[in-house]
Amino acid sequence: MAKGIRLVQSRRVVARPSRPPGFDMTYRPTDTAFGPPWTAWLPSLVYLAIALGVAAMVVLGEAGSGGAWLHEFIVERDVHRAVGARTLALVLVLGSAASLLRSSMRGVRLHPDGLEYRDVVTLGWPRVRRFKWAQIDCIILDQRNIALDLWDGSRQYLPAVGDRGALAAALEKVGAARAIPVRGGRGLDDIPDAPADDDEE
Repeated sequence: MAKGIRLVQSRRVVARPSRPPGFDMTYRPTDTAFGPPWTAWLPSLVYLAIALGVAAMVVLGEAGSGGAWLHEFIVERDVHRAVGARTLALVLVLGSAASLLRSSMRGVRLHPDGLEYRDVVTLGWPRVRRFKWAQIDCIILDQRNIALDLWDGSRQYLPAVGDRGALAAALEKVGAARAIPVRGGRGLDDIPDAPADDDEE
């Protein structure tokens, strides 16, 4: 008998409260994307500026007169180089474009069924992780990087985004609507209502 009482109590501790019964699975947030912070874009933008500067020098050198220093450096001396000026400029421009594309892969996206985050690991290879709302046990907002405690006991840290406050507010809204515990939230003025059925007027 005592064993059965302890089992019931343990289940009460684990179970999350519902608001109201059945509402947890009805709230579906809108699809929202949060891009990386400006510091993540800065190296790629500097790279792009250098590449465009080199390309502009090549164009001006080829368009200049035969006696100009830039024309001599870009055109006349190009025959003695292993890599031509045009080839170098093209490689730099393509490399800067690839760097911008890699930076754009980072960020967090909220969609109706869950959360997805993208980050870039070694050698520029993107990493994508997806979690359904039902997998999230707790949303942690009271630290530098937002984290998710999952049902399997693991903790996942989300990558930095440009508008951390908006992401935290959106996650807190989801937590309040789907009865997911939130640690460190600022509080909400109102809790999202469940969407009306299509057949209701």
